[in-house]
Amino acid sequence: MSLIITDECINCDVCEPECPNEAIVMGEEHYVIRQGRCTECVGVHDEPQCRRLCPIEGCIVVNAARGETRAQLERKAARLKLGRGLDELIARRGENL
Repeated sequence: MSLIITDECINCDVCEPECPNEAIVMGEEHYVIRQGRCTECVGVHDEPQCRRLCPIEGCIVVNAARGETRAQLERKAARLKLGRGLDELIARRGENL
């Protein structure tokens, strides 16, 4: 399951730089998690870093409306990693032109 940030968020900026998938961005009032990018740190860390570091208990919770299995999160993580690799390859090719 992907995570969500509740209205308890105090915009402390701790979670955003720790997300390996750049899933956390500033919303209208507080940080939000882009569901298509959240893998709960599967494949990178043993636990979601945003939840581990957040100073507010219960601020970052599981999004019960978006049920994803561990296997689905692993596939999403692999897809995101592949996309980053392609972006890097394109950037390097552009530098060599």
